[in-house]
Amino acid sequence: MNEMRIVFMGTATMSFLCLVTLTGKFSVVAVVTQPDKPKGRDLKLQFSSVKIFAQKLNLPILQPAKAGDEKFVSELRELKPDLIVVVAYGQILPQSILDLPKFGCLNLHTSLLPKYRGASPIQSAILNGETETGVTIMKMDAGLDTGEILSQARTPILPEDNSQTLHDRLAQLGAELLVETIPDYVAGKILPKPQPAEGASYAAKIKKEDGKIDWSEPAEKILNRLRAFTPWPGAFTGWSSSFSLLSSRDTLKRELQPQLLKIWKVEIAEKSGAPGEILSADNNGIVVACGKNALRILALQREGGRRLSAQEFLAGNLLQPGGKLG
Repeated sequence: MNEMRIVFMGTATMSFLCLVTLTGKFSVVAVVTQPDKPKGRDLKLQFSSVKIFAQKLNLPILQPAKAGDEKFVSELRELKPDLIVVVAYGQILPQSILDLPKFGCLNLHTSLLPKYRGASPIQSAILNGETETGVTIMKMDAGLDTGEILSQARTPILPEDNSQTLHDRLAQLGAELLVETIPDYVAGKILPKPQPAEGASYAAKIKKEDGKIDWSEPAEKILNRLRAFTPWPGAFTGWSSSFSLLSSRDTLKRELQPQLLKIWKVEIAEKSGAPGEILSADNNGIVVACGKNALRILALQREGGRRLSAQEFLAGNLLQPGGKLG
């Protein structure tokens, strides 16, 4: 089993843990990851953690711009993989690759398929108030996360979970499930099963504007939005900050500046008011009315500023009962 030739394809953080786990158990003959991308003000090329780890192991690294590129497919064919394992790679594989390995291509997906196929299964599960999710290992086909299921593992979604904490737990769960599943699958002990026709849903790619808070929604739904979109794109709302200027005659002037507030931590408060209305603002937090109940903001961040507790924020910013966010 250790001599079985595996090609690993992955780019995102979740891929890294799976690659580390696989290289300790199987013969990984090459790593495929997305091309390096420029980041930061100086646009310096940044390597994925998958590439950095592969370099440390002196593994061959392939970075095709397109997975369907004939040269890349030819290079894969020369590697003669028995199995290709795909974890958060970031490209759709053509049929020419799916058909290449003896045992096909296996994919780790972070939901209990057929629920939440697509790009954002973790965020969608939290956003919709799910209390349980998990990981699925499937044999890939030409569809979007529609392949036959080999194995699944479940985990609860805890009230304190956000997308980052749930992601990290699913990464560990998925890595362990891959190591357990591959030997039994190759030995013929696991027969792939078609996904159920019922219960299928799609999780679209997250956009920055998805983080905007609609205060007319119930407090619980807004709380789930904050959890789902932490750390990115975050949950945010508009507000108008006021500041003071002294003129040459020492006359106090106030001007309103529209800005964004990023909300980091909240709790539900059983209070009511017009959606978006600030009901109270003191050392206990900033209470804002929602469509149902209210949210007490405990940590927030002014646009261009740093994360502050509500008490710290109020010491330097004017937010008063009767004001409005949105």
